[in-house]
Amino acid sequence: MSESASQARHVSVRSRIYRTLYEARDFVSRQSLAQSCGISMPTLYLNLNELMDEGLVCYSGEDRSTGGRRAQGLDIVPDARVSVGVSVTEHHLRFVAADLRLRELAYKAVAFDTTARLSDEAADLAGELERFLDEFGIDRTKLLGVGVTLPALLSSDSSRIQFAPTLGLRDVPIAGLTGTIPYPVYVDNDGSASGHAECFVRREQKEMAYLSLEYGVGGAVLIDGKLHRGARGHSGEFGHICVEPGGLRCNCGKQGCLEAYCSPLRVEQTLGVPLEEFFRGAEAHVPEYEALLYDMLRHLAIAVNSIHLTLDCDVILGGFFSEYLQPFLPVLRRYVLAGNPFEENADFVQLSSLRRHITPLGAALFFIREFVSSV
Repeated sequence: MSESASQARHVSVRSRIYRTLYEARDFVSRQSLAQSCGISMPTLYLNLNELMDEGLVCYSGEDRSTGGRRAQGLDIVPDARVSVGVSVTEHHLRFVAADLRLRELAYKAVAFDTTARLSDEAADLAGELERFLDEFGIDRTKLLGVGVTLPALLSSDSSRIQFAPTLGLRDVPIAGLTGTIPYPVYVDNDGSASGHAECFVRREQKEMAYLSLEYGVGGAVLIDGKLHRGARGHSGEFGHICVEPGGLRCNCGKQGCLEAYCSPLRVEQTLGVPLEEFFRGAEAHVPEYEALLYDMLRHLAIAVNSIHLTLDCDVILGGFFSEYLQPFLPVLRRYVLAGNPFEENADFVQLSSLRRHITPLGAALFFIREFVSSV
């Protein structure tokens, strides 16, 4: 075997060991790991020593004894690397630092006006990022990169914002926002990133429609665990499903879009109160709060049924609006069921497993996946 072939085989074995540990749910011993990877114990020890020397793998304790010597467990070191996600909205930046398991290590939201003139924003965003890293003591030597999400339709190479209605942006370069970040950068649509994160934590569920309910309403379609972007990149733009022909005007310029009816912005514009107060008032049956919420739920049900009847998969509701929906999920499901001729229950309507901070976590996930596949 040539030296290059031997090197490639070594890398392949090493990657297989690491990914097997990364994906494991139960206790993993050296013996079971060798068996799962189809390698000999000497080969396993050689690669494990290398991964441990690099701080990527560690012993994780002992299995319960069955009468003999207890087996030592193995696991990855989750905080061996860190990824940062940044969610850019109209008036805020939301930063998250996550370990390799996508567990949140730090979170911060800061006021930030994203305007139609993007050329001055890059230095401000980079400065806020550095302050976030400093405030929470994030080790920059472990930082894999910075994922950035926008409520925007992006060009195929993610170099330009084609259209971002809630930000008032059209056909502008991304570099105006991210150009001075001194780390690897990945930019994605907020709904797509959130859908990836939801699929990541659900693991066994490979097909779903993810509906993101934030200031910009969007989403993602996941098929076999992979994002379906569509022929023109519009797949998952659920916020612009028409739920009321001739209805409320949307930021996109059309009338009756789901985003006009079910964005948190509607609550702020109609009642002038934050979401937490709005939902608390609706639970207390304050008439104007309850009436607005039920109107939002009825229009949300129309969109959910359109998505479900088209794709025939679970519809997962996420974004910060969904953080407050649990008490009202039975009402929403009743509305959905009333408009669906095929289902006997609406259990296919579910709330996100990551209702808090899913969008910046989804942004961070890109570099985590990239690292795991490259070890």
